[in-house]
Amino acid sequence: MSIALNRANAPVEYRIGASAPAAPGIVHLGLGQFHRAHAAVYTALAMAAEPGDWGIIGVANRSHTIVDGLRAQDNLYAVLELSPQGERVDLVDVHRGTFVAADQADQVVGALADSSIKLVTCTLTEAGYHTAAADGLDTTAPAIAADLAHPSQPTSLLGILAAGLWRRWQAGGAPVSVLSCDNMLAAGHTAHDRVAQYLAAAGAPAELTGWLDQAVSFPNAMVDRIVPGTTDATRQAVERLLGRYDAVPVPAEAFTMWVLEDNFAAGRPAWQEAGAIFTDEVAKYELIKLRLLNGCYSLLATLGVLAGKATNPEAITTDFIAACVHAAQDDEYLPTLDLPAGFDARAYIDQLFERWANVALGDATYRVATDGSVKLSQRIAIPADFALSQGRMPHQMALTAAAWICVTCPPPGFDPGPLAAKVVEPKAAAMAEAVAGASGTRDHALRIMRGGFLPDQLTRWEEFNQRVADLVDLIARHGVEAAAADALAGQAAMQGN
Repeated sequence: MSIALNRANAPVEYRIGASAPAAPGIVHLGLGQFHRAHAAVYTALAMAAEPGDWGIIGVANRSHTIVDGLRAQDNLYAVLELSPQGERVDLVDVHRGTFVAADQADQVVGALADSSIKLVTCTLTEAGYHTAAADGLDTTAPAIAADLAHPSQPTSLLGILAAGLWRRWQAGGAPVSVLSCDNMLAAGHTAHDRVAQYLAAAGAPAELTGWLDQAVSFPNAMVDRIVPGTTDATRQAVERLLGRYDAVPVPAEAFTMWVLEDNFAAGRPAWQEAGAIFTDEVAKYELIKLRLLNGCYSLLATLGVLAGKATNPEAITTDFIAACVHAAQDDEYLPTLDLPAGFDARAYIDQLFERWANVALGDATYRVATDGSVKLSQRIAIPADFALSQGRMPHQMALTAAAWICVTCPPPGFDPGPLAAKVVEPKAAAMAEAVAGASGTRDHALRIMRGGFLPDQLTRWEEFNQRVADLVDLIARHGVEAAAADALAGQAAMQGN
């Protein structure tokens, strides 16, 4: 019979965190896999090195699964590191309370307003910031429109964050920091802008805007760790290693990286003791990760989905996919980067291929391909514009866009395969409406490219739109490998000229 994990029976030798229960000092919005394998681990290690009141109140959006599991286990859970070298398990003891925002929005707003909370961390996902194609708050998004109609009763995490800061200002305005841990360029600036835009749309007083600029800091940061979904195999491995059953463990790769701007209005944990890097070159690290990893991750995953490769290791060890990823990194993304001092880009790229090929981790391609329109807006628009402005066609970025279209809004008569059905695209309904009545595959692709689903900075280049249409047509008629070969040939021909 399994022994359920709790505070009384947790094996001490596996436990990281404060030596005594710390009072909450952090509210985290977006309680999910990545937070529990990344910022929460850094915070637990920081408090073990330098104790302080930095316990975390974790807030899930709608799902009760993690919240119920943590509550039953006295907020303890295991992180299972998986690598070709073997397994390692740690028990994380840093959460001091949990909420489900959909059911307890007012309590969350109250926690954000509490002066004892000095830091708000966020993993809203890129989609959670509700950025419109014109790079501002999308006030027409259903969740945001509903919140703006009733700003005292928000339901979105962005609306709840804004309402919490509003109430905090009303309660005396104690300083606080808001730290985005999402995969976005200048994530701190983006978080500030969306909050400020939301408050303005909600009719907030000018004094609140002034306080937001003076007493609330929004540090930029780069986060990096591959964290797949929890499976029964994860739970079985943790129980085998711990001798305790954990309902909500987190699998993760051994690699982890956190680069931050040291700009915290009310203090922070000693994250440097856990290996975090504080630097004034955060923006450079962000671009490296956003392009060499995330941009190529989207290419790898969408090609993998179309090729029937269920996991990243299967995809990256497929020759034509690996060739496209290498070409994208070397010829399209690297030329756009200003590297930080002492950074070895070649070693980083080699390490990325090792991480993607980690069979022990086995992350799913459909998971990475999810939210494609939001991710591609962040990942390919600026570097593609950079190449096009210099008269060069970014063939691999065009292939990324073409594969995204074929996965999420396939042209009539084309079957993208069973994995595509698992991919979630937030703009799928609008895309389907845009292509209704298209005259053929190319028209189908061009309607999406010209339909406002990707930034104007990218789609203003008609030659790029046409190249994407070429590749969509090739995928539909001859398959994804043929389209990849054409993209690679186009790149080789361009370099030969």
